[in-house]
Amino acid sequence: MGKRQNNQLPSNLPQLQNLIKRDPASYKDEFLQQQKHYKSLLSLFELHPNDRNKNLEVLVMFMSQVAHCYPDIMSEFAQEIMDLLKNHNAVLDPEMRMTFCRALILLRNKNLLLSTDLLSLFFQLLRSNDKALRTFLESHIINDIKNINAKSKNMKLNGTLQNFMFNVLNDSNSRAVKMSLNIMIDLYKKNVWNDAKTVNVIASACFSKITKVMVAALKFFLSTDEPDKDSSDDSDSEDEKPSAREVMQANKFNKKTRKREKNLKKVKQQVAKVHKKKAKAPAYNFSALHLVHDPQGLAEKLFKQLESTHERFEVKLMTLDVISRLVGLHQLILLNFYPYIQRFLQPHQKEVTKLLLFVAQACHELVPPDVLEPVLRTMVNNFVTERNSSDCMAIGLNAIREMCSRCPLAINEDLLRDLVQYKNYKDKSVCMAARSLIHLYRSSMPEMLHKKDRGKPTEASIQLKVKQFGEIDNVDYVPGAEALLKEETKDDSAFHIDESNSESDDDEWVDVPQSDDEIESNLEESEDDDDSDGSGEESEDEAENDEPATGDDAEQKNEKMANKKKVKGKQKKAEILESKKKSAAEVSLGKFLTDDDFKKIEAVQASKQIHSLNTRGVKRKAEEDAQRGELIKLGDIENIYKKKKHSKIDRIASVRKGQEGREKFGYKGGRQNPFASTTNREKKKTKNFMMIRHKARSKVKRSFKSKQIALRNYLIKQKKMR
Repeated sequence: MGKRQNNQLPSNLPQLQNLIKRDPASYKDEFLQQQKHYKSLLSLFELHPNDRNKNLEVLVMFMSQVAHCYPDIMSEFAQEIMDLLKNHNAVLDPEMRMTFCRALILLRNKNLLLSTDLLSLFFQLLRSNDKALRTFLESHIINDIKNINAKSKNMKLNGTLQNFMFNVLNDSNSRAVKMSLNIMIDLYKKNVWNDAKTVNVIASACFSKITKVMVAALKFFLSTDEPDKDSSDDSDSEDEKPSAREVMQANKFNKKTRKREKNLKKVKQQVAKVHKKKAKAPAYNFSALHLVHDPQGLAEKLFKQLESTHERFEVKLMTLDVISRLVGLHQLILLNFYPYIQRFLQPHQKEVTKLLLFVAQACHELVPPDVLEPVLRTMVNNFVTERNSSDCMAIGLNAIREMCSRCPLAINEDLLRDLVQYKNYKDKSVCMAARSLIHLYRSSMPEMLHKKDRGKPTEASIQLKVKQFGEIDNVDYVPGAEALLKEETKDDSAFHIDESNSESDDDEWVDVPQSDDEIESNLEESEDDDDSDGSGEESEDEAENDEPATGDDAEQKNEKMANKKKVKGKQKKAEILESKKKSAAEVSLGKFLTDDDFKKIEAVQASKQIHSLNTRGVKRKAEEDAQRGELIKLGDIENIYKKKKHSKIDRIASVRKGQEGREKFGYKGGRQNPFASTTNREKKKTKNFMMIRHKARSKVKRSFKSKQIALRNYLIKQKKMR
């Protein structure tokens, strides 16, 4: 049997491969025999490289599988295969070429081949016309680089590969350029090459003459770095999975089977995997636009390319989007951008909502208001007019609101007050859009609104300082830190007094109001004192004047008294706010603030938007501001307040939801046992009409006498059944 098995080994390569891996020294002669056969086939193949040789394919895969067993003998094997691919790539059979690539990947996995040599060859093979080969090589390059950087990043190797890949971007072959760009983008998204060097090379691809390459680079900068929904779904499902202890308890009291033990083992592994994943530190992604070295130069080059390009409209839209994001994120000055996009702002323009979004994204506080005012005027004239539909007007007002949220000085006072008048418009979408504009300026520049539109004055609105163009508001304290001083005073049950001046006047006390209600009561008491003082002065004046006062003089005196009260009230408010600033500065400079302190400060700052300084009525809730990110969402501009029309699927879903928990619709039998037999009358309801047609027809033709007889028989039968 042993001799017969040895005789079959030369033809049975899988069996020989298995035996060599188990005991390489014993089967070295058989391997050398196969190597000689491989050499002869290789010399024949080089004479006709365009012909397919299946025997050579099988031998190449066999040699690559066992190459690690004889490293000295197989030292030149990898170089021979690489030379074949380099010299005869264009004429090789697709199956042969794929086999050679698989053999090289096997050698690379066994560390018999350097990754730089293999990847440089594979990048050259990306120029081939074989699409299956290109996709196979692309996936291998990505996985290989990812595995190299799995434990720790190999900066030296990454630098070499990046330089080689960047040179490929300047290649004349469009396929190779597109593939190399896709590889870099995938490696960035997988957090392997997420450095600034990769981002800036991808940015250089935005100016490629190949349209596909340019579009891929633009899409990369337009993609977001938000976590995938799949990953969040996985985390939700992991939270819902039972713990290992619960499964062990269930396994303990139930019948033990092989399947149950297998499931228990799987759940234990899954629980360990979840704990390991939770123990890892979270990874944070930054948008690629933040890693650009020269955003101003990139935006100017893209805009110059946009003005001279003849690409289709969709490509122009993508370029405009990238430029607007660059301008908004980095606060660039690109003044020619606004007149260029202004000419497209027409209601009939294709994708006009996206163009409005790009205008709003490109606005920031450093853009001169004189540049933005013509664009805003164009939007008002073309969209916010009653000759347009209500949806068009609402979209225009929403776009104006987004522009003004980033650059409040872009609109003048007269135009703002005109737009605010749409708050009483008949259509709800226009009405809500105008009210959102009011709400925006209440919290930024309330003086530009009518007095009736400014809302109830609060502590936050009084403290608000309107900044002019280019002005920066720097403070040397943490606003709201006076809340920490209040707690200290409550703990001590008294205000703090300087030890050196403890017996001095009342002015030496630290004037810190304890709560908003106490502030209001103090203000009212002070106003009452002022009124009493004013009445005393009036009595003295009346005593001095012998002549009685006329009606006009009394009105003038009342007006003067009212003005005095307003002035004194403003002075009191200013004093209270100034004392709060002093106490906040004292706390900010006198102690280190902890996370709990900052939470209390945030609560105080939120309460300032609600509480008033001079009223004691019912306090209204603060209007919630939507959290604005770095980028504007298209839904903010297309936000139209209307009841959307449900699709058929939504209507069916709502009907099904209403049927949940409801009793089954239909005939309810009066019998106690639902499985009892049915009567003939009940069976008749389920029968086909053609089966009872003759009976229905006979009943129609019956005479009055026959009906009487049938009724009598029915009553007699019912009486007997009782």
